[in-house]
Amino acid sequence: MREEGAAPLVAPPGETPIVVLVRPQLAENIGTTARAMANGGLFHLRLVAPRDTWPHPRAWAAASGADRILDAAQVFDSVEAAIADCHRVLATCPRPRHVVIPVMTARAGAAELRDINARGMRVAVLFGPERAGLEAEDLARADTLIRYPLNPEFSSLNLAQAVMVLAYEWWVSADATPPRRLQTHKTEVATKGSLDNFMGHLIAELDACGFLRNAPKREGMVRNLRHWFERGEITEQEVRTLHGVVAELSRGRMRHGRPEAKTDLPEE
Repeated sequence: MREEGAAPLVAPPGETPIVVLVRPQLAENIGTTARAMANGGLFHLRLVAPRDTWPHPRAWAAASGADRILDAAQVFDSVEAAIADCHRVLATCPRPRHVVIPVMTARAGAAELRDINARGMRVAVLFGPERAGLEAEDLARADTLIRYPLNPEFSSLNLAQAVMVLAYEWWVSADATPPRRLQTHKTEVATKGSLDNFMGHLIAELDACGFLRNAPKREGMVRNLRHWFERGEITEQEVRTLHGVVAELSRGRMRHGRPEAKTDLPEE
């Protein structure tokens, strides 16, 4: 049932978490779950008693190319059978009650999954049916619960969203992407020397045109200009453009003149 253009999804060597959908009701939700798994680098999907016949073409249609996850999905009659080869089992639960058991956020749960797999153990995460979630008997099979800290006034997630939250946390728990960076394309952030050179050019022209003629205020005005340009990570290309702007303004003033009477701009 694989569609043309499906992503080449291959699980890395060793153990990675198994997503177990317990009694999923719609084939489309299984497909969007596979898509969410692929986004977060989860590859193993197990289904417990899906309501729609399986395999079902609507799942592949909704998977947006995550076909290999669906192709390899395993189907079981019970939760017990689905987790029989696992060493640890976590279960998502919005409101755990009347039970003494560790409860983790998705972020802490992802770190726990990493630790379990790093020790060579197999771990599964249970997700309940769309309408009511996991039942008490399902939760009794788990040794740890995962609860997402969402808006208490509205914490409803569909099945794929619930899987996506955990898949995202799983992915970023090992991701080395810097939390903040400046995209500079083919240029780079300007050095302080480059900025000083530009500021010299700018101040010279501002002195020449009379903008800095108020001697008592000149120092503060120059400092404010310097703060403006130093505050951000200006690129070398932007500095070159600013040099060009200042040079053209200077040439234009020299070519066309500027009557001294037209000085309506505020000094500071």
